[in-house]
Amino acid sequence: QVQLVESGGGLVQAGGSLRLSCAASGRTFSSYAMGWFRQAPGKEREFVAALRWNGGSTYYADSVKGRFTISRDNAKNTLYLQMNVLKPEDTAVYYCAASRKWYTSPRADEYDDWGQGTQVTVSS
Repeated sequence: QVQLVESGGGLVQAGGSLRLSCAASGRTFSSYAMGWFRQAPGKEREFVAALRWNGGSTYYADSVKGRFTISRDNAKNTLYLQMNVLKPEDTAVYYCAASRKWYTSPRADEYDDWGQGTQVTVSS
């Protein structure tokens, strides 16, 4: 099991940028595929981005492709999500998640451990 703590959320104007971080505890972080999900009020949790243990095979939801970048630093046990050209529809609680699968997946049920989330609010 790995413990995950997100940070970096906040209030930003449309067109602005934020970088989310997800700090992981546990020596096995580098062996996990990792993902970001988000959940807006009244909506289901949705996939944002994912990548494999070595930072490869990045995978993005169509709604964020070209604007968001997922990356990781295994030496720092940290996952990142750089979010640019933010839109009001990006407003949500953002969660990082860890998967013991060797592949990246957009399915929330394929992730084993979750953080508590960080709020991102984009004003128009």
